[in-house]
Amino acid sequence: MSNFTFTPTEIPAVQIVDVKAYGDARGYFMETYKAADFAAAGIRDTFVQDNQSGSRRGVLRGLHFQKQHQQAKLVRAIYGEIFDVAVDLRRGSATYGRWVGVLLSADNRRQLYIPRGFAHGFQVLSEQAVFAYKCDEVYHPGDEGGIRWDDADIGIVWPGQDTPILSEKDQHWPALRTLGIEL
Repeated sequence: MSNFTFTPTEIPAVQIVDVKAYGDARGYFMETYKAADFAAAGIRDTFVQDNQSGSRRGVLRGLHFQKQHQQAKLVRAIYGEIFDVAVDLRRGSATYGRWVGVLLSADNRRQLYIPRGFAHGFQVLSEQAVFAYKCDEVYHPGDEGGIRWDDADIGIVWPGQDTPILSEKDQHWPALRTLGIEL
């Protein structure tokens, strides 16, 4: 019996992963990843790197992707609440250029699986948030790409403040249509 429920989003390759937690007066316990259960759901990536970041309300990180060394990701908020977004960059895909967004929080214990070929970003909705994710490929700094967080052609509806807090790099990514990328 699996402790995970896998639900495809509007872009079926991106899946919401609900995790069963076992609790009592002491707190709770939950599995956050189990290779056999994920493989049974069709997710067979071998994760090789775990990352974690902390951010404050209004911070928006993304939209990021790796050009040649693409990464599948399993993401979650381990503290606080974030709005997590995946944008389909797979040329020829029926959902190319479309996005899905999911609320992830420490309270809902929900995870999001994002396969290779997607840009990824998130915005912090709580006062503070800690975000953790697994990747199936190591990060290559010279291979990083990005898309504007407010690209009108993509049309992401971010639930946070209208003027997010962005890194210098995230302020200057181009629009998707100017990239001519094929992942």
